[in-house]
This record gives sequence, C-alpha cells and structure tokens, in this order.
Amino acid sequence: MVRFFLLLTLICGGLLAKFNFQLRKGNVQKSRVRPSDSLVLPGEKHFRNLRQLTFKGDNAEAYWSFNGKKLIFQATNPDWQALCDQIFVMPADGSEPPQRLSPGQGRTTCAYFLPGDTLVLFASTHEHHDKCPPVPERKPGSPYLWPIYPEYDIYVTDLKGRIRYKLTDRFGYDAEATVSPRGDRIVFTSDRSGDLELWTCRLDGSDLRQITHELGYDGGAFFSPDGRYIVFRASRPKTEEEIQAYKNYLRQGLVAPTRMEIFVCRADGSELRQVTQLGKANWAPFFHPSGKKIIFSSNHHAGDRGFKFNLFMINLDGTGLEQISFDTNFDSFPMFSPDGRFLSFSSNRNNGGTFDTNLFVAEWVE
Repeated sequence: MVRFFLLLTLICGGLLAKFNFQLRKGNVQKSRVRPSDSLVLPGEKHFRNLRQLTFKGDNAEAYWSFNGKKLIFQATNPDWQALCDQIFVMPADGSEPPQRLSPGQGRTTCAYFLPGDTLVLFASTHEHHDKCPPVPERKPGSPYLWPIYPEYDIYVTDLKGRIRYKLTDRFGYDAEATVSPRGDRIVFTSDRSGDLELWTCRLDGSDLRQITHELGYDGGAFFSPDGRYIVFRASRPKTEEEIQAYKNYLRQGLVAPTRMEIFVCRADGSELRQVTQLGKANWAPFFHPSGKKIIFSSNHHAGDRGFKFNLFMINLDGTGLEQISFDTNFDSFPMFSPDGRFLSFSSNRNNGGTFDTNLFVAEWVE
C-alpha cells in the first residue's frame, strides 16, 4: 500500500550505525542498530532516540506484538525475494534480521499478532496467484487507485510461517485485519455485503458482525487500548457523480483513496462519528495510549504536493490538531507500543534520495 502512495510523486545520521543485511541464499549480514537523534527533524518534539530498522525497499505497517518485543510488517524488497508485499517479523530493537512468514507467492498485506504472540494473521492471495497480482496502470490525468483484490483471504500462521487455519474462505475482498488489545475480537474490511465495510469476529472467525453500513470505503481499523472503540479511515461519496464513480471503481476491484477522513465508533458500530474534516487523504489512524487522541497520516497541509504526508494527532472530538512529524516527503503507519513508550512508523527520511520507505522506532515524549 505504501508503494501506491509513493507513486503519487510520479509519486545523517552520522551517529547511526546502519543495520545492513541481505537475505540471499540464506546469507545474512547485519550490524547493530543504535538509537540516534540525528534522524529527528526540527519540530519533532515527541521523538527521541529514533532508530532506523530497515534500509532498502518498501517497508510498512509495522505492528507490535502484545509483549512489545517484536514487530511484524510487510515489505517489497527483491533482495529478500519479495517482489511485492510479503510479511516479515523482527525484534523491535533491530537486533536480528527480519524473517519471512508469508508463503512467498501472490501478495500479502496487513499482518497482526494474536494474543500470546505465537500466532499472527495476514491477508494473502497466494492460493490464487503464484506471482504478484497486477496493479492498476497509472495513466496521465487518471485518478490514483488502489486495487481491492477479491482473492484476498485472511490466514493465521505460526512464527515459522506454517499456516494454522483460514479466518475467511470466500472469493471477495477480506483483508486489513487487526486484533483488539482485549484479545477477544478481530476487525477487518470486507466487500461481502456489496460495499467495503468493517466487520468483526471472534479469533476463530465465528460470531461475524457487520459494524459499518454507509456507502464508501471503510478500512485500516484499529481498536482503542481498552478495546471499547474502533478508529478507521473512510471515504464518503456524497454527490451523484462521486457515488457513481465509487461504485464503478468498486465493480472493477478498485478504490480511489485520495479523499478520506478519520472516523470513530464503538466496537459494536454504535456512536459512529467523524473526527477529521481536513480534506485530501487522512489515513493510517491509531489511538494514543490515553485513548483520548488519535495519531494519523495526512497530506491535507501539502498544497499541490499531494505526496507529502506527515503524522498528526487530534482529540477524539476533532479539536487540538497537532503536527507530529515534519518530513518533506512521507511519514505514515504510526503505531504505539503496548506500553505506550515507543512509536513505530514508516518514513522516506534518510533514504539517500531514493523512493525507499523504511521502518523507524522512536521513544515517545509527551
């Protein structure tokens, strides 16, 4: 998904010892990752001891284990035999190189730990695609589009990549699954009702419930720290022209994500309310450890530079908007560690002028 946003552009750390490694034919080279404030940009007062964990390719959606010791993420990196997004797991301190958990065929997305940290879930197309599925062709003057692959199903594997069971088993989009901190329910996006809505279920896939019902794409959902609320990104086409365009794209397995806002509801879908009204693309939301604020990525401030995304934080009532990161290109996918001490995110900083997106972890300063 991060590669899609980076296409919008066409679209040093002297104290940091790079953690370079290659996964070629089992050969691993690595060096120690050291925290460094040389990667913290002016204005980023909430970051301290920022660490860069990856150094090549597209690395995104790094989510913490329940015990805060591991990160699971998706990466596209030919050096790792990942020609499109595959799922990798690594220690949160960068002390060991990533290990692939996904099958290696097709495309995968949105991995998350289950309670106990011995099992993970993610969506994959590997049962239908030996190779990477096609991405939408970007034509001059055409809107920017995400593919919604109907071959995605959600799988549960152990930390050696052995599939334990399928959470979903149907032809249609089932993906973007995350798990409640309570360890009792999963939320994910599905088109099984004819639209892209949020659904929840138990950890074994039973007790399936639809919790959003309004026309538009609902996705990227996360539970609050107490498991009582859910935050997510959504498009809400209003005019007849917008509605028709949304439906036409959906029939083609596509979504135009350039206009999204942040919404919150209770875990059962009640008390739904819109948090942001900023325009452009507001996405990748996650709850602050207090449960009273939301951190998210947005390009609403970028003017004509639609590819410039930074992290922002806002109160649940839509007040108190604060800019958190000040990158010149791309910061997104923020997620707090379970104890609230650290923030992981993906960024284009320190990439040597390439389009590479890497993983970073910072100590969080209130």
